[in-house]
Amino acid sequence: MSTSQQRRVDVAGLVIALILLVLAGLVWWDMTSLQILSPYDLGPKVMPIIVSICLGLLAIGNGIGALRGDLPARDRLDWAPIVLILGGLAALIALIVLGGGFMIGTAILFATTSAAFGRKAFLTDLLIGAVLAVLIYLLFAKLLTLSLPAGPLEKLL
Repeated sequence: MSTSQQRRVDVAGLVIALILLVLAGLVWWDMTSLQILSPYDLGPKVMPIIVSICLGLLAIGNGIGALRGDLPARDRLDWAPIVLILGGLAALIALIVLGGGFMIGTAILFATTSAAFGRKAFLTDLLIGAVLAVLIYLLFAKLLTLSLPAGPLEKLL
């Protein structure tokens, strides 16, 4: 009997490393299509470069850990929080597309995300999300003069 255990290659870890590497490449490729020039050497291209490099390093580290078998055991996947968050995102997208506006969709997304993290006060979270959505809308639309998708509530402001 040998004293060293043979470690198995973590296939899921390698798949995750590959996905991270592809994502890093996509961010880098998208950054190269930016045509914004800055009078300073630091322009809008800097952050995508940093994100791409960090994703690449994360992919390399994850790949090495997967090949060595050093990655920690993963917990069992609980689909309920994932479905809640994706449902909130789908509601936000649908409300924006159908003219329901930014604020209602953001409030729903906030409430479903907090429910996904185990909070039980859905109506309270919906109200908190609505207040945050109004503040975000006012910040972007009125202070920064950037347009967000307008629905019935946004037209009242």
